[in-house]
Amino acid sequence: MFTSEQEKIRLEKLRLIIERGVNPYPNRFDRTHTVREIRETFSDGKDVRVAGRLIAVRKHGKSTFANILDDGENIQIYLKKDILGEKYSLLELLDIGDFLGIQGNTFTTHAGEPTILVEDLILLSKSISPLPEKWHGLQDKELRYRLRYIDFIVNLESRSAIETRAKIIRLTRKFLDDKGFLEIETPILQSLYGGAFAEPFKTYYRALDREFFLRISDELYLKRLICGGFNKVYEISKDFRNEGQDRLHNPEFTQLELYEAYKDYTDIKNLVEELFFHLTQNLYSSSKIIYQDIELDFTPPWKTVRYFDAIKEFTGYDLYDVDYKYVKKIIEELGIDISEDSAMIKSGKNLTPSYIRDKLIDKIFGDRVIPKIEQPTFIIDYPKSISPLAKEKEDNPDLVERFEPVIAGIEIGNAFSELNNPLEQEKRFIEQMAQREKGDKETQPLDEDFLKALGIGMPPTGGLGLGMDRISMILANSRTIKDVIAFPQMRW
Repeated sequence: MFTSEQEKIRLEKLRLIIERGVNPYPNRFDRTHTVREIRETFSDGKDVRVAGRLIAVRKHGKSTFANILDDGENIQIYLKKDILGEKYSLLELLDIGDFLGIQGNTFTTHAGEPTILVEDLILLSKSISPLPEKWHGLQDKELRYRLRYIDFIVNLESRSAIETRAKIIRLTRKFLDDKGFLEIETPILQSLYGGAFAEPFKTYYRALDREFFLRISDELYLKRLICGGFNKVYEISKDFRNEGQDRLHNPEFTQLELYEAYKDYTDIKNLVEELFFHLTQNLYSSSKIIYQDIELDFTPPWKTVRYFDAIKEFTGYDLYDVDYKYVKKIIEELGIDISEDSAMIKSGKNLTPSYIRDKLIDKIFGDRVIPKIEQPTFIIDYPKSISPLAKEKEDNPDLVERFEPVIAGIEIGNAFSELNNPLEQEKRFIEQMAQREKGDKETQPLDEDFLKALGIGMPPTGGLGLGMDRISMILANSRTIKDVIAFPQMRW
């Protein structure tokens, strides 16, 4: 396992350390302070016991300056032979990356650097595999994602993005809990997936002797809870979609879904604005942040634009109430690549023409509208055929009460006035299944148990799904979703 020349040298040092009677991997070390606590409350003459990873060594004859890193914070230590005695020679067997326990006294150097004068030195863990050259040299992005445990040590901006994400999740939970929402866990393994247009991951459940799916959404189970009498529910959880990876997509992702009885999509819009204002104020004490050199202003109210109006604004084409052949012609004129889309969608064969049209229109929307929207914006009122779980608009049955929040060219969620008419929901499920039988795999399966729940009765309800990875990207100023996922999936 450890076969490189540097690893062999370190293994020899490990052998010599053990020969000296030193345990290189003790069970524990009692600290009085963390490095962060020492730096935040620093004063000269304080006795401390602190631990950290050795990241730099500067020898000066019978004395040595070094730095240790602990939980993202580092501090200088000063070791002298006349104080440490025989233990000073242990330095010859130490390497960058070793964990040390330090007992000593704080002082400030002539250069003004907070420092610990080491009175006792304990090896806590011998590092066999070396950190990258100069310990801060891991710059290859691909390697950073594969070796995240090294990336977090040597690239503090990577650590910061993960810390920001953790704060966002915590703040979101507090925001919803304070508003009376109840977080309830729903099944990850499902006998029937639903709640989104996506292909699932499949697995086999031996005890039940049948195929199961990793959930693509929490929606249908959370709405069962509304049917069961819970008025405000949410879940922040992992969902899984068997799709490609890019800057904005990871097949395993974290999503917030929430549902509130007696509300509609306008109420949920207000909730989203309030949530983002809460997040930015608590993270940065401001409603304005910088994302990739763009200043974003999250002050409510956000701009609201109708779906077809947005398409006309950014493409020049009015695509409301046109046929699919015209939309396909516009796709070609705009040079939009549909090579990765379903063969059925590309050819237009078999599928219902209005369904093909709306799928192609949504392709135009995703390719030519979303990337051009910078400031926080709600796009509202989508075609019904691509929104099978949303309630129709009362003044236009071809559209539904749905919105997507878009920030910095990134769609971060989806929200509906939820369809609660079981007869209409069954009709839409059947329409979706008809498209599936004709070749479109990314459709909503017919869920009879969910229909039974709606048959029991569900009040008017507003629902929301938000991608927590994408929100973390924006609020941590990270360009790619991989930066805010601790261990993103990589191709091997």
